[in-house]
Amino acid sequence: MNDKISNKDKIDWENFLKSKEKLIDKDYREKKNKVFSTRSIDLHGYTLEEANRTIEKFINKCFAEQVNKLIVVTGKGIHSNNEKNPYVSKDLSILKYSVPEFISNNKKLNEMINDIQDAKLEDGGSGAFYIYLKKNKKK
Repeated sequence: MNDKISNKDKIDWENFLKSKEKLIDKDYREKKNKVFSTRSIDLHGYTLEEANRTIEKFINKCFAEQVNKLIVVTGKGIHSNNEKNPYVSKDLSILKYSVPEFISNNKKLNEMINDIQDAKLEDGGSGAFYIYLKKNKKK
């Protein structure tokens, strides 16, 4: 590698310093995209039917209000009484599994959703998940 700077590079650099031109902050776009309007809902204690009905209303309302990140707390299912009932699925009756399943099977909700991801520890960890909504173009 050559450590010497060419005369042309020196002249270009001096001309740039003299000009009023500013460089574009290439990281600005990334920073801008990381700002989220966030809402959260806690479904602890809900029955499966209540949770599904509530989450559907919540997603519709947030989509209409231009909210783009939802935190859905379902709990981990460790206090669920489902394990005592041999006729109930131990996984699918637990909100942690059944609510995302309900959402993924609901065509109308899927049209509003960009992505569903596991939550970070500070937002509930394995007892919660994120829903990233699309931009509502009707507003």
